[in-house]
Amino acid sequence: MSALVNPITTWSRTSSVKDVNGSRFRSTPFILPHPLHSNLPVSFCFSDPTRKPVSFSSLTVSAVLVKEQKEESKIIEKAPTFDFKNYMLGKASSVNKALEEAILLREPLKIHESMRYSLLAGGKRVRPMLCIAACELVGGQESTAMPAACAVEMIHTMSLMHDDLPCMDNDDLRRGKPTNHKMFGEDVAVLAGDALLAFSFEHVATATKGVSSARIVRVIGELAKCIGSEGLVAGQVVDICSEGLSEVGLDHLEFIHLHKTAALLEASVVLGAILGGANDEEVERLRKFARCIGLLFQVVDDILDVTKSSQELGKTAGKDLVADKTTYPKLLGIDKSRELAERLNTEAQEQLVGFDPIKAAPLIALANYIAYRDN
Repeated sequence: MSALVNPITTWSRTSSVKDVNGSRFRSTPFILPHPLHSNLPVSFCFSDPTRKPVSFSSLTVSAVLVKEQKEESKIIEKAPTFDFKNYMLGKASSVNKALEEAILLREPLKIHESMRYSLLAGGKRVRPMLCIAACELVGGQESTAMPAACAVEMIHTMSLMHDDLPCMDNDDLRRGKPTNHKMFGEDVAVLAGDALLAFSFEHVATATKGVSSARIVRVIGELAKCIGSEGLVAGQVVDICSEGLSEVGLDHLEFIHLHKTAALLEASVVLGAILGGANDEEVERLRKFARCIGLLFQVVDDILDVTKSSQELGKTAGKDLVADKTTYPKLLGIDKSRELAERLNTEAQEQLVGFDPIKAAPLIALANYIAYRDN
């Protein structure tokens, strides 16, 4: 299987998914490891040391009837090309403008300067785009999803600010700039992250327009769960507790990243779907899509950490290797990690079959972008 490379930025890129032998993807059943389909207790990660790791040679994409796959192929082949580059630029510009307007410089200046320093430092804005794209997929508008899209970016920024602290990953570089605590001190960086977290919920509650209060309450509950002790925080704390362990298996690693990384991507998509008026079945299909691309994001991140330079990444490269952290390349090797990334991408895109193909094009393209990004 060839190495991951940048994709052609059209939706038609998905019609040429290859299997590990290089031939066109066939209807081989593929089921992701069970952490993707269930909520596992933290204790799972530290119990049963005799448990055997999942064999990735047995992983299969969820069963799809041959008839459905033929229909999917027809949809993909007839789909118009999608200008993903312009889509990304346009959405990123809209998100950046909304973030700029959401958090203004005010007293006390120090805390707001710190918040804005990290929030407006750039970034690809993948999470906000996922939120907006999911909302538009089910018939909603960008303006409806924008407060929630900004909220997930505020929370993502908070997680980076805290993750970079000396008590966590102790990093000096983020998005090509000195980390927040290097500019403002550890105390202010902690408080600025806390302020971003609190304001994210305020922003959803007060700035979302044209949506019933019941849906807004559902969105707030979903967001809180995805980033709390059952979501992002759960992944982070298990990651911390795993330091120094001599053996960390695939199940353990997946628990960490389905919570630490995938949970916020899941929230981004699910929030957009709820705000756009999706029914429960559509929400759950999009939730599964998001979990797949969330794990995909981390697999690719692990690959980039050992194959790219700090200058190319805009952050410190090889830090997981130096810290002797367990990663997918460490457990599986580079080639098998790339195979896993391809399979996760395929599984994610299958969840979008049946939606309007034109409206699904941004999510398809975003999945490919995550799979084939180089920083």
